[in-house]
Amino acid sequence: MQESSYVEAVVAKVSDLQNGEMKEVVVSDNLKVLLVKENDQYKAVGNRCTHYGAPLKTGVFANGHFRCPWHGACFNVTTGDIEDYPGLDKLHTFEVRIEGDNVIVRGRASDIQAGKTVPTLCSKSASDARVFAVVGGGPAGITCVETLRAEGFAGSIVFFCKEKLLPYDRTKLSKAMSIEHEKIVLRDQEYFNTHGIDLRLGVEVTNLDAENSTLHTSDGGQLKYDAVFVATGGHPRQLKVPGHDLANIFTLRELHDAHAISASVEDKDVVLIGSSFIGMEVAACLAGKAKSLTVVGMEKVPFERVLGYELGGAYERLHASKGVAFRMGRTLIDFRGQAGKVTAVTLDGGEALPADIVVVGAGAIPATGIFGDAEDSGVVNLARDDSLVTDEFLCAGGGNIYVGGDIARFPYWLTGEMIRVEHWQVAQLHGRIAAKNMVKPRSTPVRTVPFFWTLQFGKSLRYAGFASSYDQCIVDGDLSALNFVVYYVRDDKLIAVAAMGRDPIVSALAELMAANKVPPVDQLKGQTVADYQKLLL
Repeated sequence: MQESSYVEAVVAKVSDLQNGEMKEVVVSDNLKVLLVKENDQYKAVGNRCTHYGAPLKTGVFANGHFRCPWHGACFNVTTGDIEDYPGLDKLHTFEVRIEGDNVIVRGRASDIQAGKTVPTLCSKSASDARVFAVVGGGPAGITCVETLRAEGFAGSIVFFCKEKLLPYDRTKLSKAMSIEHEKIVLRDQEYFNTHGIDLRLGVEVTNLDAENSTLHTSDGGQLKYDAVFVATGGHPRQLKVPGHDLANIFTLRELHDAHAISASVEDKDVVLIGSSFIGMEVAACLAGKAKSLTVVGMEKVPFERVLGYELGGAYERLHASKGVAFRMGRTLIDFRGQAGKVTAVTLDGGEALPADIVVVGAGAIPATGIFGDAEDSGVVNLARDDSLVTDEFLCAGGGNIYVGGDIARFPYWLTGEMIRVEHWQVAQLHGRIAAKNMVKPRSTPVRTVPFFWTLQFGKSLRYAGFASSYDQCIVDGDLSALNFVVYYVRDDKLIAVAAMGRDPIVSALAELMAANKVPPVDQLKGQTVADYQKLLL
């Protein structure tokens, strides 16, 4: 069979599925598609999420789209387009016809095997004199440049990336620290060339002149723009205690940081400062390689602020079972060293921890330094944490300045509060929303339920929603067995959920939160995936 040949098969009977049901079916030679019935019509798409390949049959179908069970990406059932993130590619869609009682699927064999394809983008046109600039090579930036072309923008796109590397999947850095760039690159150079995107690697934007709509760059250049999207991410927080400038004290932001840490820890005493995602994911990644691993945190348990005391305690026990030591509720006093290299970490109370290597994961500060002039002139509004305040369209001021990703503080449509979210999924969505509004101002507001995940020792936690604070934390299941759902409640309303071993319950609840169909708080405990899926029909 030629890869370009078409295949077809009877894959079901008309009566096999009810509306809202889906099933993975074989078309030919173990080539599978996902079949779904919606409004008495059958449709077929690629069967795996385009992000990390999760089987969509174990996800959720609702509101005209599939939601991935692992990381929450959403795909339109009719077009295959990605509607929410993470990921970049869309699903292939396939012809479905009914003959008598038979449901028949037809498609190109190579398309069924791939399951996914890049979105359709327009070409650059010399007749369009507009210039749109995108600053920042992370998930928001690359999604923005793609969406601009997908939305029909044919003018010049100039994409500034501070790193000299092609944009890559940064979420891997704390989970697979020795991974090579080519395995996590998001798009190759040919892709940018084909679609007329002027990619400027290793070029940093140093100043944004809002009055003159001009960017100044590290190579001495200037660029006049019609609209600009800025998603510069964050700077790792530095701990300016005595000895902070000693060698072998690392932060983790870029690929070379991950490689340097990974190459240095073999049979070494390693101290990790910070007990949230960076510190804990790095601990899980390095366990078994280092001579010793100690996590130092200011909270009572890891993740206490984000995930709560009970779940944080479960993570501490998991790590301790793998040989990770903890010093919780402690404060860093200084770093000690010899011959210019760190040798110990001193904590409050005088305890000195041996340390050949230190990794500081104390959070990040929004990288908004390029807005100095614009902030001084009142064009943009910096919040107290140096993030940029935006409206619901991600416009930050001047009518042509858009901001997204870690540096954006935007209105959360479900609660009305102004929030800043440091998730890969939210950053990608911001890139899409900003691009749509750059092409057609004030056309598309931010509407998403934030979704993130963490992988430690082979155990994946899913989290949906946003909970800067909560009144109660309802645990349903067995934390010690790492099979549970945790509901975060404020003012008698579910605002976030975390789960492990219960897929796709977090994806289902993300859909219910978006649709305002979550059951009353006193009815949450004991609910199953099937219960939630019934509410979505």
